[in-house]
Amino acid sequence: MADKNEEKEQEKEKEFKNNKEQEIISDSENSDKFSDSEKSEIISDLHIHSRFSRATSKNITIENLEKYAKIKGLNLLGTGDFQHPSWFKELEALEERDGLLYTKTNFPFLWQTEISLMYSQDGKGRRIHYVILAPSREVVEQIIKFLSSRGRLDYDGRPIFGFSSIELIDAMQSISKDIEIIPAHAWTPWFGIFGSMSGFDSLKECFQDKAKNIHAIETGMSSDPEMNWKIKELNDKSIISFSDSHSFWPWRIGREATIFTGKLSYENILKQIQENSFKATIETEPAYGKYHFDGHRNCGFSCSPQETSKLKGICPVCKKQLTIGVENRVEKLSNQETYFHPRKKPFYKLLPLHELIALAKASTLASRKTWQVYNSLIEKFQNEFNILLHADKQELARALREDEQLVQLIIDNRIANIKVKPGYDGVYGEAMLKEKQEKLF
Repeated sequence: MADKNEEKEQEKEKEFKNNKEQEIISDSENSDKFSDSEKSEIISDLHIHSRFSRATSKNITIENLEKYAKIKGLNLLGTGDFQHPSWFKELEALEERDGLLYTKTNFPFLWQTEISLMYSQDGKGRRIHYVILAPSREVVEQIIKFLSSRGRLDYDGRPIFGFSSIELIDAMQSISKDIEIIPAHAWTPWFGIFGSMSGFDSLKECFQDKAKNIHAIETGMSSDPEMNWKIKELNDKSIISFSDSHSFWPWRIGREATIFTGKLSYENILKQIQENSFKATIETEPAYGKYHFDGHRNCGFSCSPQETSKLKGICPVCKKQLTIGVENRVEKLSNQETYFHPRKKPFYKLLPLHELIALAKASTLASRKTWQVYNSLIEKFQNEFNILLHADKQELARALREDEQLVQLIIDNRIANIKVKPGYDGVYGEAMLKEKQEKLF
């Protein structure tokens, strides 16, 4: 009897995967058949940084963010780092309408920042990052007042505080019920709420009776929605995606995004996050993320969760404990089959266009050769998401002068058919051509 039940579950899982793949392919290949409401997409990246955060491009300006957001195909950006005094001053020059900020050319930004909490709970050191969204300048000023009472704000665009996650919820709720707190890159080992090194095993463990105030989590690059569907506790949460970009370059900004619909307003965006009524998310292949597999960057060693188990978690090079990655952590906390998740949303699994061009041309992301091809495609198809999701194969072939390899990479990317050597311990994953894929996999 147990064997028959297992067979039924496997058949359900297989059917679900097939349906999901068809739904995504249908969305991308039949965009001309969308209804008017579906065409009113707001492709949003609501987790970015200013030039005042550590390890960010010093050329991040509002103008550059707007320019490359349009090239990418984004319709809405987070401001990033709103509590930093210098960045806040620049944001003050923007016009506020419906809870959003608009540039002189009418491009919208949403009040957003990320903070880091470092504290102890249940005898363990915790290091958790949170995205905070806010509905107005007035509310932002109150958030800044609170944060400045707990530490300095001028040394880093993503400041560190010593209070707990529960205290964060209490403080933000006392300022405004319309402030949204989202656990950032939820699975990364060191700073994710479910991270193997300093996170928790559940939202309940972290927030206790305040867990109901968390409406969404951010997947992070090393996981995708399907991985998160394995966690029963997330059945009533939205699973959303943003880039955590530290620059404005199109292979960083918008590499992960959430697609909303309807009116451009904070109220509408907040409602769709809280009610799980957004349209879809854009994800990278999880293996592309910097923490997908287990390993040691300094040792040049990585491995799957199965291999880690055989090694008893010990690096064979340095004999120290391996950094446990996202795939391993998800499997450890998994407590349901993916098809049981009741609030699934479609998602597109895409590598940035620069990655595909660099792969086809044996060049680097920022090389002149890569940029030349990229710019020619943007000139023809307007923005990157049009190319990645909607451009006709024949039109691509004409635009690329019959470059069959690159055309096929774009099409394969659209249906998540490009293998990636998994990233680990801070090292990005590496997309592979077919001949290399066969050797690797």
